[in-house]
Amino acid sequence: MSEAAVRVIGLWPSPFVIRVLIALKLKGVEFEFVEEVVGRKSELLLRSNPVHKKIPVLLHHGKPISESLIIVQYVDDKLPWAIRILKGTDDGGMEQAAGQLSAALQLLEEAFAQLSQGKRYFGGDSVGYLDIALVSHVGWVKAVEKIAGVTLLDKAKVPNLVAWADRLCAHPAVVDAIPDADKFVEFSVTYGSFSKPINAPAK
Repeated sequence: MSEAAVRVIGLWPSPFVIRVLIALKLKGVEFEFVEEVVGRKSELLLRSNPVHKKIPVLLHHGKPISESLIIVQYVDDKLPWAIRILKGTDDGGMEQAAGQLSAALQLLEEAFAQLSQGKRYFGGDSVGYLDIALVSHVGWVKAVEKIAGVTLLDKAKVPNLVAWADRLCAHPAVVDAIPDADKFVEFSVTYGSFSKPINAPAK
């Protein structure tokens, strides 16, 4: 079997590894998870990150990138994103992209339940780094729902995530920073290609 184009070396309980996995899933990127053994460092890890010898490491066509925040930035810059396909700025199958993004939001729903422990935000009672990192995408997600004719923030499927997004978007520090979805749609129409809804009849 040929080696996957994108591989992640890590251990599943690591929050730094989870951060990378969420970024990849949000992008709709297929990847292979190469799990390390607790207490041991594999030859692949030592070869891929010889200086720090730590997880996570992302391998993109064999090129190693280490440190979770650097990896997340790399994923955002270099790898195709399902949301870009849905808003018509990248080529790709829209139905598949919608499915990938829905799966990513389901993962975030599960992560929220685990991390929030019944509280208002990912980090507890107060807005934290992860909340800020994720809420910055909410405007485009809502715009994509209009552009592609899909429902992504579905109360029936991701109720905690929908409530979190509504709560955080109404926060005084956030409410003026994220424009209305219609403004994102207008921007996409003006500066990017515009795709008709998936269920729109063919002309």
